[in-house]
Formats: sequence, structure tokens, C-alpha cells
Amino acid sequence: MAAAKDSFRISSPLTGQTVPLEQVPDEVFSKKVLGDGLAIRPVEGKIYSPVNGEISSIAETKHAYGFTSDDGLEILVHFGLETVSLQGQGFTPHVKEGDRVKTGDLVAEVSAMWWPTS
Repeated sequence: MAAAKDSFRISSPLTGQTVPLEQVPDEVFSKKVLGDGLAIRPVEGKIYSPVNGEISSIAETKHAYGFTSDDGLEILVHFGLETVSLQGQGFTPHVKEGDRVKTGDLVAEVSAMWWPTS
């Protein structure tokens, strides 16, 4: 049996400024209902793979991507607030469930109209 790792490397899935999760104006995130993490105020509309692994899920609305890393971590990358209501408009996935990805691979692009510029 392999020894458990004490730490893992997760790269940023977005370019931008980090924000503590507790400061996100949505209790699902700020209260860590979905688990620990951080928020990023994006400066571009591109989502990258944070790990080497597999795309385990893509929300029907294309705003959230699940990853299972080669180390067994399960990671959710969720883009924006209130993005479910967009029903996928403005989101262009470049992957599908089951695809293998490497850290830094482009996973999806988001139209500039849906990400903040300030």
C-alpha cells in the first residue's frame, strides 16, 4: 500500500487575484459547504486544469468543472456567481467528461461579458 502524501500541488485554474473563500458573497462558498478552497477574481476568461488527472464532471451549464487528480484529489472549479442562470451562455468547454488533462491545459473559455473587469 502506498504511503499517504502530506501535501499536494494544485495550480491556479484562473489568472487573477486570490480572495479568501470567506469573503465570497455566496454562503455555499463562504461557509465552505462544498469544502475548503479559495476564490479568484479573474482578469481573463480562461479556465485551466489545476492538476494532472481526469475531468470527472462538467455542469450542464458549463460553469463548473470537476477534476480527479492522479493523486486522488477531487477538485471543483466553479466560475462566477449566479452563473447557473446563464444556462451555459458564454461558456465554451474544450474538454468533455472522462478526458485526461495536464496541469495548465485550457479547459474552457468564458465570454468577456460574464467575468468582472474591475
